[in-house]
Formats: sequence, structure tokens, C-alpha cells
Amino acid sequence: MGAWELLLVALVMLIGLCGVLLPGVPGSWLVWAAVLWWTLADPHGLAWGIFLGASAVLLTAQAVRWQLPARRLRSYGADRRMVAAAGAGALLGFVLLPVVGAVPGFLLGGYLSERLRLGSRAAAAASTRTALRHGGSRILVELFACLLIMGAWLGAVIAG
Repeated sequence: MGAWELLLVALVMLIGLCGVLLPGVPGSWLVWAAVLWWTLADPHGLAWGIFLGASAVLLTAQAVRWQLPARRLRSYGADRRMVAAAGAGALLGFVLLPVVGAVPGFLLGGYLSERLRLGSRAAAAASTRTALRHGGSRILVELFACLLIMGAWLGAVIAG
């Protein structure tokens, strides 16, 4: 697979990652479709292993999401800026501290957004907890699954 095709696969994955944060966009399935595209275009053992692992991770994430509360963030005061900040924090945390940094990055990004919006530490912490209880945890599970898949794909591409 050429460099331009790999760049397009990465772009589809990034669109999928942004789609996780937007309601109504099938973000995790875009990431899965990008991995499938890469696997079919460059069929070797590692690619198929990444694809099977991605499928297992997404199925597990879907099963976990069904057990969590529905996504009703707006009715509890969370805005798009908080979701975007939490997503950016998760991505930054995942890059700075691979794999495990996504969860604290998500929480810190959401908290900082609420701190700027509300002003006080206690109100921001309470708002962040409320957002996580009412749908933020679903976003976190799906975002973490997509970040794991993207990290595995990137590692496989770099490994060659």
C-alpha cells in the first residue's frame, strides 16, 4: 500500500475518531472500515491480525456500551465544547502516555472545559461527574476502543 493510500486510511480513521464525539455519526464503524480497507489492500498476516483484533475490540466496546446509561449529555448541561475538549484530552493523553493516558486525558479535558465555563473547582468537578454518569462514559468507552485500534494500526504500519 502506497503512502497516499495509507494517508487516506489515516484520514478516514481520524474522521471516525471525530465521529465518536458527534451524535449520529458512526465513528467506530468508520475506524473499523478503514482497518478493513487497509487489510484488503495489503493482505498479510499482521494486517489480518489487526483486523480481527479491531473487530473483537469493537464488539466488546459495543457490549460494554449497552450496559452503560444512554447518551443524554445536553439535558445535564454538557455542551459540545466539553465533549470536544474531552476528546482532545483523550487523544493527547493517548499520545503522551500510550494506551492508559486516554482515560485521564479524557477526564482532564472535560474537567478543564467545565472549569473554564463554570469558574469554580467544585462546580467543574460536579459537572464532570454528572456528565460521565449521563453518557460520558459511553463516549469514553467508544473513544478508547477507537484509539486502541488506531494505535495498533499505526504500530503495524510502522513495523512494516
